[in-house]
Amino acid sequence: MQPDNQLPISIIPDHTAADTAKANAETLKSYKNLTMIVYGLYALGLFLGGVPTVIGLIVAYIKRGEYKSTIYGEHLRFLIRTFWYGVLWTIVGLILSLLYVGFIVMFAVGIWYIYRIVRGFLCLNDGKGVW
Repeated sequence: MQPDNQLPISIIPDHTAADTAKANAETLKSYKNLTMIVYGLYALGLFLGGVPTVIGLIVAYIKRGEYKSTIYGEHLRFLIRTFWYGVLWTIVGLILSLLYVGFIVMFAVGIWYIYRIVRGFLCLNDGKGVW
């Protein structure tokens, strides 16, 4: 008689390499979908005052460790850096606006930000890393 904590061998499902590959493909697809959502939040933040961008930043920080060894981890690092460099150069632009030069700096930051979001999203859509 078998102990209660062991199942008969015939009930244990066989896991094949195909099952593992399918699970990995589904995991990578979910990584890609979430990374696309984060890109979307960053883009939406351009129109809604930055709140969606901050939400995207929080998601990127939460998921970057889990995605670390994939191209999606690279995309999340790219988005995190985009946010912080954007904040830094916006502050520099605000300070320089006292000298009437800051508006040019802030305009350039806006163009740079849009470029990075579009470039990153297109690379992600093509299944490539950012660099």
